[in-house]
Amino acid sequence: MVKFAYASILLIPAAAYGFAPSITSAPVLHNVGNAISSRPAFASDKRRSIAPLSMASSSALKMSDAAADGEKSLGSKIFEVYTKTANAATTLFPLWTVLFTAIALKKPSTFDFFTTEYFTAALAALMLSMGITLTPQDFVEVTKEPSSVLMQFSLCYGMMPALAFALGKAFGLDAGLLAGMVLVGSINGGQASNLCTYIAKGNVALSVLMTTATTVGAILMTPFLCKTMLGAVVPVDAAGIAKSTIQVVLAPIAIGMTANKFFPKIVKAILPFAPVVGVVSTCLLVASAVAQVAEPILGAGMNLQIPVLLLHLLGGIVGYWLPKLTGFGEVKSRTMAIETSMKSSAFGFLLAKLHFGDYIARVPSAVSVVWMALTGSLLAVVWRYIPVKEDE
Repeated sequence: MVKFAYASILLIPAAAYGFAPSITSAPVLHNVGNAISSRPAFASDKRRSIAPLSMASSSALKMSDAAADGEKSLGSKIFEVYTKTANAATTLFPLWTVLFTAIALKKPSTFDFFTTEYFTAALAALMLSMGITLTPQDFVEVTKEPSSVLMQFSLCYGMMPALAFALGKAFGLDAGLLAGMVLVGSINGGQASNLCTYIAKGNVALSVLMTTATTVGAILMTPFLCKTMLGAVVPVDAAGIAKSTIQVVLAPIAIGMTANKFFPKIVKAILPFAPVVGVVSTCLLVASAVAQVAEPILGAGMNLQIPVLLLHLLGGIVGYWLPKLTGFGEVKSRTMAIETSMKSSAFGFLLAKLHFGDYIARVPSAVSVVWMALTGSLLAVVWRYIPVKEDE
């Protein structure tokens, strides 16, 4: 299963690179007196190195340049259309989430093809898409924002697990559902938080650092919290959780960072395709998780929907006001709120499926993938229309 996942994610850059606009044919601007001309770099370099051409050769070269410019122009126009379409589709990802969820509940068999191997590969692809945006220097940057990162880390692995446990007990959830609630509260922040932070006018760079910190921290914190809080409630394979976290989270991030360092041109070419891969992967992950437990979701009713919704909603509210009241600015507080509210619920579903003894424990994660996306996007849209002071 792991080999299949890695083979799948390694094919993504190669496939995307084939459709990326050419880097070597990018225009180079040359000053000619007061005029500026735009020519392909290879043609410009060649003209510097050859002797004066005959009239016929010069005309042929000009025709070649014109053809290259025409090809570049067409490629640029196509890529521009793609970029605008991709941006619109990415911004509407909560709508796609609801649509895929409705299909999964109405006809679960639609997503039977999305087996555990595909599920694992899609999660790894999400982690890889974050990894190719990172460099070792980004981890150094964490040391420059220690208070913000530590605050959000404590919210993610301190407040949220406790809130999940309290809500589960308050709503009288049975042992299996309670275990699933605690698991949702004990996993890392989700990659969709970076997009919502951008929409909310938060600090996207800081959001990525926080997501990275909690994702790496999940290797130790998630199995520790589950074993500590649930060891006597349901069977929990803490070692298996740690192993899966390394395989699905740490390894793809490491591969992405390595590619970013040693193959920067390829990474630059495929980056515009990463958001689309992320949205498609997320929608399939949501739909697959919901489809696999559609009947228990419908059977649990509001007694499960409400506590899961409250977990993400209250997590966002506390994640905003606690930093705000302790001296953090508006932008950082918004960023921490979204990071705290939006958990990697699809990863929680995979862990519950692989390492929890009770089948029903995976249901809260499947419910969470929907409410997480809707709550995060709601916070983002509200804050988008609330201006931030310039000194913030």
